[in-house]
Amino acid sequence: MTAPEVVITGLGATTPLGGDVPSTWAAALAGESGARTFDNDWAATYELPVTFAAQLRVPPSEVLSRPEMKRMDPSAQYAMVALREAWAHAGAPEVEPTRLGAVVSSGIGGIWTTLDAWDTLREKGARRVLPMTVPMLMPNSPTAYVGLEIGAQAGAHALVSACASGAEAIGYAAEMIRTGRADVVVAGGTEAAIHPMPIAAFAASRTLSTRNDDPTAASRPYDVERDGFVLGEGAGIVVLESAAHAAARGARVHARLVGIGLSADGYHMTSPEPEGRGQIAAMRRALEDAGVAAADVAHVNAHATSTTVGDLVEARSVRAVLGGAADGVALSATKSMTGHLLGGAGALETIFTVLALRERTAPPTINVSQPDPELALDLVRDTPRALRDGQLAAINNSFGFGGHNVALVLTTA
Repeated sequence: MTAPEVVITGLGATTPLGGDVPSTWAAALAGESGARTFDNDWAATYELPVTFAAQLRVPPSEVLSRPEMKRMDPSAQYAMVALREAWAHAGAPEVEPTRLGAVVSSGIGGIWTTLDAWDTLREKGARRVLPMTVPMLMPNSPTAYVGLEIGAQAGAHALVSACASGAEAIGYAAEMIRTGRADVVVAGGTEAAIHPMPIAAFAASRTLSTRNDDPTAASRPYDVERDGFVLGEGAGIVVLESAAHAAARGARVHARLVGIGLSADGYHMTSPEPEGRGQIAAMRRALEDAGVAAADVAHVNAHATSTTVGDLVEARSVRAVLGGAADGVALSATKSMTGHLLGGAGALETIFTVLALRERTAPPTINVSQPDPELALDLVRDTPRALRDGQLAAINNSFGFGGHNVALVLTTA
């Protein structure tokens, strides 16, 4: 029996570039950076070595009510904002609840709630800890709230795989449709980790850029002077549907999700395997799953966080998978603008990949003044680039601490 084809019918996001998908996409095409210096006293209070991040452009209070805000950690708030846009964008599909699922992931979860509750316990005692603390801090809290919002009964899941979480959530959601568990699944990732403690921890591991005097130029994937990633926050949600269900209700299809590839490095907690074997395996599995040849790939949205080692391992992996066909592939590194949304990154970049295919336009990579001579790929720099005509395919890569590798292959509708 042939597995149902999976299509994407709705997109939603809240990001450092905008409060929704249209504003975020417009800012990305314009090459804007979402990074900025903190507008609070964190740096002075905690003596932080990094004084900036890619903070959310529009506060969730513009979409959510005050009671909703009070019972959700920011990670769940961001997911709900993105969900409501995605669900409306998909036309609020009518679907039997037992055929409707939710898969929304976070790499870190409710860290604001966790640390605030700990401060309250230490300073004010146990009786002042809020009764909703555990439901708010749970890593599955965003997907639980999303599932409750739409009445999903086919399953509500939260896969945690660090910075690959959002992409893996989308892959799992597609498998729910392929295996017949659901007709419609909302999926994606969210993260709200711009807090002094994670910033201090990432800085201690020397993974963050320290360009405090020029935040907008700090995230510079593939540039010879890259010095680490810029922490970002936000959420991305897509509505996945079986092609038959979408056709039956006359829904607009924005792209097809045709290939899913997963692997693990089995090498190191924070560094990629130097030869990129796990990354190569994930991409090859995704292409094989999709039935797509390297020559059919027109675009890659790279994981490319702006770290010294990680960027080049991925570049070599892409070259190994695509071979000579890589010369005609438009490579974009959108974290140069959004910063790194951790568990939300793969979901937002899936949205960027969908829009690149739909609009036949690859978004730019900014801040690349001197491309690393070892890159050996066709990087889209500074301004958007038109993709070639025809039925196109694209790869979205997401990799995470722990050696998690996820590659998704999408094609035009």
